Amino acid sequence: AKENALAVAKALGATRAGVLETTFSEETETDLFGEQADLCGGCAELITASFQTLVDAGYQPEIAYFETLHELKLITDLIQAGGIEHMWNNVSNTAEYGGRTRGKKIITKQVRENMKQMLEDIKTGKFADEWMSEKEAGMPNLKKMRKEGKEMQIEKVGAGLRKMFVRK
Repeated sequence: AKENALAVAKALGATRAGVLETTFSEETETDLFGEQADLCGGCAELITASFQTLVDAGYQPEIAYFETLHELKLITDLIQAGGIEHMWNNVSNTAEYGGRTRGKKIITKQVRENMKQMLEDIKTGKFADEWMSEKEAGMPNLKKMRKEGKEMQIEKVGAGLRKMFVRK
């Protein structure tokens, strides 16, 4: 099976960048965890909470949007290009100091425990069971969350700003 998979990867041109050997379980579990913990779930919740904190404190929603969501791409591009230390080396000293000293106040021991539980739910099949039940029921919770998401202030502010900055 490994030889066949490598042959297909080579035929597709995927071996030029390198191939990592893994198992189905490892790929599935790490993929689901990454999506839930940081790539989708954690990131979206952190952005939304940061935005709402600024708005609740009286800052303009448009400014809060830029500072908490829009600028994120700059940071993720730096991390992807050279790693986390590369990012720290390419932001201001103030941003680095604040991030290094305050980030751990966000990602607390309890958050890390929650992450471990999320991973355990994936490994034991609890998440899969929950997801299958949701799908079988017609996805009522997901549909509700999608509707609520569209109504969030951050979404409305972002849509307005993106319209303003369209090149003509």
